[in-house]
Amino acid sequence: MRYPVTDYTTLVFDCDGVVLDSNKVKTDAFYQATLPYGEAAAQAMVDYHVANGGVSRYKKFAHFLEQIAPACAVTPQEGPDLDALLKAYADQVREGLLRCEMAPGLEALSHQTPDARWLIVSGGDQAELRDVFACRGIAAWFDGGIFGSPDTKDEILARELASNNIRQPALFLGDSKYDHQAASAAGLDFVFLSGWSEVVDWEQWIDDQGITEAGSIEDIV
Repeated sequence: MRYPVTDYTTLVFDCDGVVLDSNKVKTDAFYQATLPYGEAAAQAMVDYHVANGGVSRYKKFAHFLEQIAPACAVTPQEGPDLDALLKAYADQVREGLLRCEMAPGLEALSHQTPDARWLIVSGGDQAELRDVFACRGIAAWFDGGIFGSPDTKDEILARELASNNIRQPALFLGDSKYDHQAASAAGLDFVFLSGWSEVVDWEQWIDDQGITEAGSIEDIV
C-alpha cells in the first residue's frame, strides 16, 4: 500500500506499536507490576489493558485497584498501592523502550515529508517518552512535540489544534481503537497500523468502520 502522506501538513504518531515495537513490553510490565495481587488479577489487568489500548497507565492502575483487584481476591489481599504500581511498571517499561525495535521506514518518511510537522501523541508517560526518544536519538524528528499522559490523547489533540501546533490537513497514525476515536473526534484523518497492534479483531473492525490500514510505517512511505 502507498498512502499520500506528502499531502499532510501535520503527522501525528502514537508511540507504542507505531514508532516502537513496545506493546508487548507494556503488556508484560502490567502483568509483572500487578502480580503481587495474584495471577488471576494480573491476567485480568492484562486483558483490561489490551482491550483499552491507548489509555494512560494512571487510569488503568486506578481501575485495577478499584475494580479488578477486589473482584479477583478470594480473600482480602494487600499489595502495592498506586504509586508503587506506577514505579514498578515504569522501571520495567523504560528498559524495554530503550531496547525494542524502532519502526522501519521512519527515517525514510522523515525525508519524504520535510515540510510536515511531526508530533507524538501517546498514552505513555510524557516525561518517560521524552527521555527515551532523546536517548534513542529520534526526538528531533518530532519537531511539533512529544506528548503523553497524564493528559489524554483527546486533551492533547484539542490543545495542540487550538494552539495551531497541529495544522490541517493532519494525519494520525495509530494502532488502537482509541487512536481512531481520538483522531476522528479531533477531525484528523487516520491510518491504522496493524503489524504490531494488539487489537485482536482488527480486520473485522476496520472493515466495519471503513478505516484505511497499513502494516507499518514502512508500508506508507
